[in-house]
Amino acid sequence: MRVQLAFGLMLAAGLVAVAHQARAAEAPAHVAALRGSAVLRARLGNGLRVVIVRDTLAPTVTTQMTYLAGGYETPAGFPGTAHALEHMMFRDSKGLTGAQLNEITGKMGGDNNAFTTNDATQFSFVAPAAYLDLALRIEAGRMRGALLSDKDWRLEKGAIEQEVSGDISDPGFLAFEQAEHLLYAGTGYAEDPLGTRPSFDKTTPKTLRRFYDNWYRPNNAIYVIVGDVDPQATLADVKALFASIPARPTPSRKPVILRPVKAQTISRTTPAGIGTVQFLYRMPGLESRDNAAAQVLLDVLNNPRSALAELAAQGKVLSADAGLQPFMRGGIGIVEVGFAKGSDPQKARARLDRVVGTLLESGVSPDLVEAAKRSERAQFEFNKNSATSVASAWSQALAWQGLDSPEAAERQIQRVTTSDVDRVARKYLRQSGRVTVVLTPDPDGERPPNSSGFGGSESFAGDDKLDVALPDWAAKALGRLEMPHWTLDPTQMKLENGITLIVQPETVSKTVTVVGHVDHDAGLQEPKGQEGVGRLLASLFDYGTVTLDRSAFHKALDAIAASESGGDDFSLAVPSTDFDRGMELLADNELHPALPEQAFAIQRQVLARALAGELESPQYRMLRALRRGLLPAGDPHLREATPATVDALTLSDVRGYVADTYRPDLTTIVVVGDVSPEQAKATVTRYFGAWRAHGPKPDVIAPKVPLNNAGYTVVPNPYASQDQVLMGQMLDVDLHNPDRYALELGNDVLGGNGFASRLMQDIRVRHGYAYDARSGMQFDRSRSTFYVEYGSDPGRVAPTDALVLANIKAMQQTPVNDGELTNARQYQIRSIPVEVASVGRIARSLLTWSYLGEPLDQPMVAAKAYLDLTAQQVQHAFQRYLQPQHLVQVVQGPAPGQH
Repeated sequence: MRVQLAFGLMLAAGLVAVAHQARAAEAPAHVAALRGSAVLRARLGNGLRVVIVRDTLAPTVTTQMTYLAGGYETPAGFPGTAHALEHMMFRDSKGLTGAQLNEITGKMGGDNNAFTTNDATQFSFVAPAAYLDLALRIEAGRMRGALLSDKDWRLEKGAIEQEVSGDISDPGFLAFEQAEHLLYAGTGYAEDPLGTRPSFDKTTPKTLRRFYDNWYRPNNAIYVIVGDVDPQATLADVKALFASIPARPTPSRKPVILRPVKAQTISRTTPAGIGTVQFLYRMPGLESRDNAAAQVLLDVLNNPRSALAELAAQGKVLSADAGLQPFMRGGIGIVEVGFAKGSDPQKARARLDRVVGTLLESGVSPDLVEAAKRSERAQFEFNKNSATSVASAWSQALAWQGLDSPEAAERQIQRVTTSDVDRVARKYLRQSGRVTVVLTPDPDGERPPNSSGFGGSESFAGDDKLDVALPDWAAKALGRLEMPHWTLDPTQMKLENGITLIVQPETVSKTVTVVGHVDHDAGLQEPKGQEGVGRLLASLFDYGTVTLDRSAFHKALDAIAASESGGDDFSLAVPSTDFDRGMELLADNELHPALPEQAFAIQRQVLARALAGELESPQYRMLRALRRGLLPAGDPHLREATPATVDALTLSDVRGYVADTYRPDLTTIVVVGDVSPEQAKATVTRYFGAWRAHGPKPDVIAPKVPLNNAGYTVVPNPYASQDQVLMGQMLDVDLHNPDRYALELGNDVLGGNGFASRLMQDIRVRHGYAYDARSGMQFDRSRSTFYVEYGSDPGRVAPTDALVLANIKAMQQTPVNDGELTNARQYQIRSIPVEVASVGRIARSLLTWSYLGEPLDQPMVAAKAYLDLTAQQVQHAFQRYLQPQHLVQVVQGPAPGQH
């Protein structure tokens, strides 16, 4: 559950369409073939709009229920009402408690979440397709059945205040919130939908009920279902569950009446290692005729060949970016650059001013406009590679843009001309209406006065229990656990030069995704005194190849609407018609990077300046303290780049590192998409086949380490109102030890399965000490770790620590009960299809399994182990490998015990 603050055009975001009232009669279902996908659309008699898309990439389903009400519709003085109601929708409803909802989600191996924006609130499920009926029943039940009781609000209010406290301790969020007030004063967009402590203190269940009754109606909602489903049968199920829910007219929405904006500057300090200068502008709404041109404008600004990107490429700033916080009837455009700690932010501001000023005076490049339109057209096709992306595109088009389909949004983009982009730039990027934000790094800041005590003074403890009896409809569907259907059938090959090539054909889109990895370990392979050489090298691939300079290289990628990155982890995403040319460019960049002297000097300076701030940031110091606690002195993974080591690097050092580290016999390439194994092999061989390894293969697996000693470190962060806590321990078990499966199942019981785990139940639900608490395990080829993380008020750290230790010891002293073991098995086994439910996930999973030496059906191997494990084996694994007396703890924030 979260408030969505920043998101791309193709993601579901804060974009609202006008609610359609219920029709007198049900509209007939409409079936359309949408570029190869079967789409079924209908409007029920109560006004609920339904879109069902059959997508057979994986045996999974994504559902998104969007209510056309967000922060804009909240009553005056209660800006967090929509966010609060979002939280309460996960509490008790008629026939289903919040605990049952959490257990059902875990048992079906799925994920449920929600976000609140300025204009809408969306609730989503991702789960195996076999459990679609459960998601439908849950969504239908809470559409009008949420209880919104005094007890539930008392519990949830403390939880939501803990969530909010993290944001209001972030200087960047506070600056953006202030800019919202300035840019949209007097409108519903002036208040951030996150909410405030005073508004939550005034909110009552009656406040929430009034908002719920006004806006949570079928005629004010859009339901999108995408996955391996039968559209007609699914629509019949939707009708059976939702058709009887009554419609009711929604209140009229207040018009957006914009006031003149006076240029202003907001200056704050930040604990981050890098500062930023941001120009914030009022932008057209997503329903505006100017929206498509504004999106193309942002694409132009973000193009690597743009004047904005050149600021970073030339080392004049550390980073450069443009983005959009979209609203239905407005938006906030953000153009920003980063500057080093200790440098003059006014220089960065002046450079950004010149870039924007030149754009307004001279206009945008027609070439970059056409490149942006090609990229958007390709992205439309790439969205088909994930059911969630398809669902989000439909939700955005219908709910937020007020359009008929994602195709309609794409057609708007393709109609944009260069003159349209110039007109929109000059209309909206005016200096006179700009709010400038300057965030300057400074470790000696202070937390906002209104953040003290958030969550700590509110108890959100309750008495929900694990292993609650489920409703019959859920218990019946979830009762029998079977091995999932495995859909991957990759072809694995070893090329003559040692490259491992894996190909998984998929036909959901006319695209190809390529990911590659050069197996390496910087801690082992960077020469002494050259710490940071690998990171510096990574920044130089952007500068093109020996035959194509930076501009020519990116122009070649633009010509085929491809995205590419080089380095020890490299990738390519390209329309399948240009797969050959895309691989040619990828190989040229990977095997023949330009590494120009001037770019080397620029990026060496940029990295050194960035490190000067990064090494002093609280987040880096926290992770460094954890590493130092877990690893013995002198361990190669304790080496770190510093400004001094980077300043001492030469271009010869970089070239030497490439020669020694980048080898075909340590490289794995995975190709997924609209391509055959034969075509992929021929293409990869054509462009990577001449690559040869020289000298003996280096050892890239770090040596094992002994069990760490206990340790405790406090990393001060004067900006924070809460403590962020990490606890960890090295595990004497590696990736190939079968005991890992018992540890993984036990970790799900302990803290790895959300509300269905003991830590969440004990720390949040029963005691109310923290909003979130979880445990995890990371298994590698020679080193593995166990960790616990949570965030709480300083006064709650000690009692929370006691609960963590008590729960770990309980796992060692007593076998987990049958219900907990069943829950863990069901979650791990049933979530397998979800973990490989997109082309990107398939590619990354195959890549990781391969270079780590695991089988390419690793999840099925794990599933068989999970089925056979007993509670006693889980207990024994925790007894053998977990040593709570050896935990290293690092606390970032105020000193624990403070109030």
